[in-house]
Amino acid sequence: MAERISTPSRTKEIIEANSFAFKKNFGQNFLIDSNILDNIASCAGVTKDDCVLEIGPGIGSLTQVLAENARQVVAVEIDSTLIPILRQTLADYDNIEILNQDILKTDIDAIIQEKNGGRPIKVVANLPYYITTPIIMDLLENERHVDSITVMVQKEVAERMQAGPKDKEYGALSVAVQYYCDANLDMIVQPSCFMPRPKVASAVITLKVLPERKVKTADEKLFFHIVKCAFGQRRKTLMNCLFNLGNLGFSKEELTEILQSLGWDERIRGEALGLEEFAALTDCIAERKAKKS
Repeated sequence: MAERISTPSRTKEIIEANSFAFKKNFGQNFLIDSNILDNIASCAGVTKDDCVLEIGPGIGSLTQVLAENARQVVAVEIDSTLIPILRQTLADYDNIEILNQDILKTDIDAIIQEKNGGRPIKVVANLPYYITTPIIMDLLENERHVDSITVMVQKEVAERMQAGPKDKEYGALSVAVQYYCDANLDMIVQPSCFMPRPKVASAVITLKVLPERKVKTADEKLFFHIVKCAFGQRRKTLMNCLFNLGNLGFSKEELTEILQSLGWDERIRGEALGLEEFAALTDCIAERKAKKS
């Protein structure tokens, strides 16, 4: 087993030897606690049968641990200045492929097909705040062949993924994650475990992608359109959000009638609705649209 990258002294040594400068726009914070890295691999359930997609490997601290547990690791790093560093730090491993790409422009389906014969892979990542939601939504909404997603994110983002109706953190991300996955908050990670130290605590959360959706709806695309509209103007009522943002072809009176037909007050807000209610609303709107056309 190679020397661990993830100690404070080794991380500092690598950074200084390569004159590496942290880039705020990439949200770079490297983990310097080996126990947490081992726990992430454990929470992800990585075994020698697995192909793992890692997003944002940094200098390779987590990549190293994943490679020791997985059959293969494909690490996608957007920062070109980190590529030569990764080739140095991970030189002892023959089961790692490093790609210098933007994950949101990467053909993930092609990686799954080529590296894992189309079978579901596991995604593991230490994600910066700015890209967390776009990546999670891409993996879920585009139905990539993913078994699970284990990510280090800001603590408040992890809490948002688990939040329920009427919670302050509840929103479109909460609904999407819970529609596709079972979510488990694995651990809280303090700023002292990173270099440089972030200003807020982080959390590791595992999203286990379900073989079937938790609710059935007549039109999944319409379902998510309604969800995004419902949280698009948080201070407004659901009816106003649907009218202002929905482009559904209904007047305010017709939307009020739809809500009342479901037994809801016309002043109800989006954050009061759970998965079942959003599905019921979607089906009702789909039915009314079909009758109008």
